[in-house]
Amino acid sequence: MNALTVVTRQQPDRTVITVSGEMDLQTCPALAEATSIIPLAGKALCLDLSAVPFMDSSGLNLLIQLRRRLHAEGGLLAVAGLQTQPAHLLELTEASELFTVIPTGADGSGEALTA
Repeated sequence: MNALTVVTRQQPDRTVITVSGEMDLQTCPALAEATSIIPLAGKALCLDLSAVPFMDSSGLNLLIQLRRRLHAEGGLLAVAGLQTQPAHLLELTEASELFTVIPTGADGSGEALTA
C-alpha cells in the first residue's frame, strides 16, 4: 500500500497543505478527508505537491473537486512544486489551465496567492 502524508498549515489568508507520496486510488481518500474539514470560504488553498512523484486520474479528479469547492466558496486553488509526472498529467489533460501553478521550490507562502 502506498503511504501518503498530509500536513496542513493554517495562515490568516490561506491554507497550505503539503502532500508527500503518490496521489492515486488508494491514497486520495485520505487527502480528500483532510481537505473536507478545512474551512476555505474566501481563502486560498495551496497544495504543495513537491513530494508527490506520481498522480493518477484519482488525484486529478480530487484536484478538480477541490477547485469546484473553492470556486463555489469564493476561494482560490493553487498547486506548487509539481514534479514531472503530475505536471505532465495536468498538461496532457489541459487541467493545468484550471489552477494557479506555482513553480517548483515555492512553498505556497508567496504573494501569488490572493483570493
